[in-house]
Amino acid sequence: MLRLPSLGELDRGMPVRIYLCAQPADMRKGFDTLAASVKEFLKHDPFSGNLFLFVSRGKDRMKILYWEGDGFCLWYKRLEEGTFKLPSVKDASAGAGVELKATELAMLLEGIDLKSIRRSKRFVRSAGEGGVESAETKKQTIIGQ
Repeated sequence: MLRLPSLGELDRGMPVRIYLCAQPADMRKGFDTLAASVKEFLKHDPFSGNLFLFVSRGKDRMKILYWEGDGFCLWYKRLEEGTFKLPSVKDASAGAGVELKATELAMLLEGIDLKSIRRSKRFVRSAGEGGVESAETKKQTIIGQ
C-alpha cells in the first residue's frame, strides 16, 4: 500500500529549527553582522546549526544564515516580482522572531501567504472503531515502548 508522509512527518524530519527575524533586515549585512543579529534580536546561538531568516523592508529579498560545522553559510533570494508573505508576529517592535516549521518555510518560499492558511477539521478514527488504530494511538504505542 502506498503511504504518503503527513506534514507533521515532514516537519519532524527536519533536524534543525527555523527562526524568522520579525524586524526588516538590511540586505547589505554579511555573515558576521547577521550572526550578531541572531544573538541580539533573536536571542539564539548562531553556531547552533539552526536556520535564521532575514527579510528586507520591501519583503522582496531574503537571507538565510546557518552554521555548517566549519563556517557560516548564507543563502540569498531576490524575487523579481511579488513579495514574501510573512506570518504574523505579535511583537515585531521588540525585534523578536517567530519559529517556523519546515513546511511553512517551503510554503513561504513558494509564495503562499501563511496568514491565510487554515487547517480544516478532519475525521480521526478512534482505536475502537473497526479494529483500526488511529495515528495518535499508534504514536502513543511507539512512544510508550
